Amino acid sequence: MNEAKTIKEKSNEYRNYTANCLSKMVKIPSLSGEEEQVVLEIQRQLNDVGVMDTRIDDFGNLIAKVGNGSKILAIDAHIDTVDTGDESQWEIPPFSGLIKDGFVHGRGTVDQEGGAASMVTATRILKEMNYDGEYTVYFTFTIMEEDCDGLCWEYLINEEKLIPDFAVITEPTNVGIYRGHRGRMEIELLFKGLSCHASAPERGKNVIYSASRIALKIEKLNKNLKTDPFLGQGTIAPTVFTTDSPSLCAVPDGGKMHLDRRLTWGENKESSVNELKKIVGEDVKIVVPDYDKKSYKGMVYKQEKYFPTWKISEDHPLLKAGIKTHEKLFGTSGRVDKWTFSTNAVSICGRHNIPTIGYGPGNEIYAHAPNEKTPIDHLEKASAFYALLPYILTEGK
Repeated sequence: MNEAKTIKEKSNEYRNYTANCLSKMVKIPSLSGEEEQVVLEIQRQLNDVGVMDTRIDDFGNLIAKVGNGSKILAIDAHIDTVDTGDESQWEIPPFSGLIKDGFVHGRGTVDQEGGAASMVTATRILKEMNYDGEYTVYFTFTIMEEDCDGLCWEYLINEEKLIPDFAVITEPTNVGIYRGHRGRMEIELLFKGLSCHASAPERGKNVIYSASRIALKIEKLNKNLKTDPFLGQGTIAPTVFTTDSPSLCAVPDGGKMHLDRRLTWGENKESSVNELKKIVGEDVKIVVPDYDKKSYKGMVYKQEKYFPTWKISEDHPLLKAGIKTHEKLFGTSGRVDKWTFSTNAVSICGRHNIPTIGYGPGNEIYAHAPNEKTPIDHLEKASAFYALLPYILTEGK
C-alpha cells in the first residue's frame, strides 16, 4: 500500500472539511484560562470522525489517541489565543471564521488553531486507514500556552505521565520543518527608593532615576549577549516599568521593571541572572516570577517563568523522518528552520529532552497581529504531514 499517495489524496479530499473545522474553532473566543468551549468543540469534531478515545485531563488539556503501538508520538497544538487588540484594525471581524479567497480568517487561525484543525483531519485519515503501526499517536490540544508556554506539557509529563518518544509542535512554520528556537524567561527588577515631597526632590531617592540608569546598562548588555550560528543572538529588553508613590506630588519610593529575556544556546536562567547582578547592584532585587493563574477547570499548576532553549541536530532521526515525510508527499525536502518566538517545546525538548520538530500551517508574521489568516493549502499539507509521519518513523526504525 502506498500510504503517502492515499494520505495525500485524502487530505485533498478533506481540505474544505479541515477549513470548516478551523472556522468553527475561531468562532469561539478562547483566551488563556477560558478555553473550555473550544476544547468541547474539538472533542465533538474528533468524536464525529470516529476518534472516540478522547479525554480531558484535570488541568483542561484534551488528549486523543490513535493506534496502540509500543512507542509514542505526540502531536501538539495549543488552542488558546491572545486577545484581538484594536478591532478597528481588522478588515474582517476577528471571530468571523470567514472562509474566503483560499484562506480561513480570524484570531487563532495562525496561532494556532490551524494546527489543531489539521490534526483533527489527520486523526480522521489515520482512523480510515486503520492505522496500527509501531507508534501510538497522541494528539494533544493544550491550554494556557499564550500565558505560560510549556506549562500544559509540564502537567502532561509530570502528572499524566505522558512521555513521548518524539513530538511535533504544530505552531505556524509556513509548512517548513523547524528544529529549535531560543528559550526565554521573564525577570522583574525591584527598586527601593525614598519618598519625599516632589517640591524638594533632593530629600529623597527617586527610583525612576535609578531604573533609568539601569535601563541604559541593559541596552548595552543586549548588544553583547551570546550568539549561536543556528538560533541567533540572545536578547534582553525592558518592556514595562511601574512605580509606587504616595501621590503625584511625591518622589516614588518603589519601582518594578519587567524584562523580556530571550535565551540562545548556552544561556540559561543562572547565567542570565548573574549577568544582571553585575550591573544592577545589591540594592536592586532580581526576581524570576511564578505563573499561578487558574485553568478553566479551576486548577493552579504553578511554574517559574523560565523556558529553556532547545534544538535538535541536523542529523537527528526525527528531523530526517520529517524531511522524508515532506519529500514523499510534496516532492521536496522542505525548508528546515527555526521559530522566532517560543512554543510548548520549551518543556517537551528544552526541559525534558524529548526530541521535537515543528510543522504547522500559516505564517508566523500573522501571529498576534490583526487580520490573521491561514491558507487552506497549508491546512491540507499539514493534515497530510501529521498522518504520514508515524508511518515514516516506523520505516526508519
